[in-house]
Amino acid sequence: MLWRRAALAAALLFPLAACTTRPQPEATGATAPGFPYTVTNCGVRTTFTAPPKRAVTMNQHATEVMLELGLAKSLAGTAYLDDKVLPKYEAAYRSVPVLAAEYPSYEKLLAAGPDYVYGGYASAFAAGEGRSREALAKSGIKSRLNVENCPRADATTMDDVYEEVTEVGRTFGVPERAQTWIRSAQEANERTRTALSGREPVPVFVYDSGDKTAFTAGGKGIGNDIVTRAGGRNIFADDLKTASFGDASWEDVVARAPKTILILDYGGTSVEAKKKRLRDDPALASVPAVKNNSFAVLALSDMVTGVRAPDAVAKLAAQLGAGA
Repeated sequence: MLWRRAALAAALLFPLAACTTRPQPEATGATAPGFPYTVTNCGVRTTFTAPPKRAVTMNQHATEVMLELGLAKSLAGTAYLDDKVLPKYEAAYRSVPVLAAEYPSYEKLLAAGPDYVYGGYASAFAAGEGRSREALAKSGIKSRLNVENCPRADATTMDDVYEEVTEVGRTFGVPERAQTWIRSAQEANERTRTALSGREPVPVFVYDSGDKTAFTAGGKGIGNDIVTRAGGRNIFADDLKTASFGDASWEDVVARAPKTILILDYGGTSVEAKKKRLRDDPALASVPAVKNNSFAVLALSDMVTGVRAPDAVAKLAAQLGAGA
């Protein structure tokens, strides 16, 4: 899962000159209603005089934020799904050109004529592949990186999900849609919190991937907040407190004795294959979750800073309750 690990490291951003001619936005002295709007995202300050008209999203959670806000017609293209889009987004997603199964080349990205690029992971703006935010800016293209991937000292929480949706909604001139979604999300999170009142946290090991070591959720990413809100306790939150994801030893998994293992579902390795790997490892035979066959499952797209997060809390809470 090399791309996953690369996506979690901060991209080094160096200016690169564009080598492809692209359509330029029309110059205008007027501003749209509700504009100008200035936002600082990951240290990049951008002023919009009108909503972007030809956006490109890279990574699933960025795409789904746009679709949730009813912005399919503002998309000139999209790229890089981890799994299937939610059923409610399928029709809108089919209306958007897919530029690449993974990340498009810089030339292919420019050929779509974007005026805005919205990336979910830092790897979307990899300087070594020519897609740095500086390079895009030199071509007249504004950009945004999902807030979870900004350099930051504090951990990502559900409040950052609300911030992400608020700022994207404001950028595209649909702040009321963003606030409607946020109110609904807050109500859903409150229902889950109330339902869990008095329940003891369940020790949870998040298994993303890995054989020699376990690639797992740390304490800094939204995944840790989702586990906590769902009534769990991420057993590696303290050991990996400065990382969203990281490697842990299997010896430490055994020592921390998780009662449930949360498997992240994505890519070419099925959930059943991951369960088999865990069940068949004699070193894990004493782990309560393995002994009691207590597994929970979430899609990888549920465990990132996107519009799935509130539902992910509820889904995981139900699974932890069933395994308690």
